[in-house]
Amino acid sequence: MAALTWSDALALQQPRMDSTHHEFVELLAALERALGGSIPAVDEALARFVEHTERHFADEERWMVGLGFAAQNCHAYQHAHVLQVLREVDGLWRSEGDLNLVRQLVGELAKWFPVHAQSMDAALAQTMAEQGFDPDTGLRARAPATDAAPITGCGSASCA
Repeated sequence: MAALTWSDALALQQPRMDSTHHEFVELLAALERALGGSIPAVDEALARFVEHTERHFADEERWMVGLGFAAQNCHAYQHAHVLQVLREVDGLWRSEGDLNLVRQLVGELAKWFPVHAQSMDAALAQTMAEQGFDPDTGLRARAPATDAAPITGCGSASCA
């Protein structure tokens, strides 16, 4: 059974984000399948996953800037941490060929992603909806209050 599969529980009703998240889940599953195959298959699947994740997180962080998030916020910090681990595992895979390390990465990301999506990304999607933010153009239909402080948390009321 796959470590993570797409389900309606991961959908946030933000089409661009949902499409990107669906691709993340599919690429993670492809990486997991590649672990049972050849070294070149793992190389390719891991490279595709890293490239997607870098783009995925960069998109979300660009949206956060457009929505008034502070440069330093817990959502972006979590992205940076995951990317650091992902790049370290990628480097170790390429230098040492340790399948168990990649396997562990897949398992940990499969646990992390649903929590991240249902908390931080859900808050981002809600903020996007509240401000009428278009992720393709970066335009907002409704601007935040002029005295609004930059968002330093994840964007939800519980995260500040």
